[in-house]
Amino acid sequence: MWDKVQETVSYIKNKIDFTPEFGVILGSGLGGFTNDIAIEFRLPYEEIPNFPVSTVQGHKGALVFGTIGSKKVVAMQGRFHYYEGYSMKEVTFPVRVMKYLGIQKLIVSNASGGVNPNFKVGSIMIIKDHINFMPEHPLRGKNDERFGPRFVNMSQPYSVEMIAKAKEIAHEFNIEVHEGVYLGLQGPTFETLAEYRMVKIMGADCVGMSTVPEVIVARHMDLETFGVSIITDMGDEESIETISHDEVLEAAKGAEPHLRKLISELIARN
Repeated sequence: MWDKVQETVSYIKNKIDFTPEFGVILGSGLGGFTNDIAIEFRLPYEEIPNFPVSTVQGHKGALVFGTIGSKKVVAMQGRFHYYEGYSMKEVTFPVRVMKYLGIQKLIVSNASGGVNPNFKVGSIMIIKDHINFMPEHPLRGKNDERFGPRFVNMSQPYSVEMIAKAKEIAHEFNIEVHEGVYLGLQGPTFETLAEYRMVKIMGADCVGMSTVPEVIVARHMDLETFGVSIITDMGDEESIETISHDEVLEAAKGAEPHLRKLISELIARN
């Protein structure tokens, strides 16, 4: 893994002269965030050695380098999921690459199903914690101390400082946000009603199929991390029968302008 990461980092550094401070992973329907970046370079995944290629509608598949305000950013326009058939090491490989390209902070977004009755479709939830219910762990196997320690302290996976700053920005721009716990399941099926009830009983506010592995690996490498979900469906009898991936993308698109503003300002002010 170390050799593959260094090979990929060397390839990118030989192609572009750019050291990002922030990494951003864009979830379903949030690819438009790249319009807020003054883009300097764009590298399609298929051109990057050792990189997987996204297979999901709404995930375009490129690393985008540029600036937001005075801050240098690399954004993943399209992420990888365990349910696509990748290993957890492949899913999280780009996080390791971004770390060695120079990022110090990682921002992760996703689309998720809400179980908190205070939410509605289009709500924005700042992730304050998560529950890992994925069937595989990205750090399983022999640990390479060059990346990080064998046992990672996950008591504070999401940056308290970045959460506080995001809430200030939301208040300033009159963006309604919630805070909550995200539960990660494998997918790719949407949850049954019984599974949604389980998620709620376990203490989560929403459920999705990504984010948790990437955050674990980010914390393994001591990256400060911020996560946010767009609630694209509600796990209740009224909405569950009709949910489709196209509807998820449509709901994400409706909330996207607010989330783009929130993330852009968060980057510019950190």
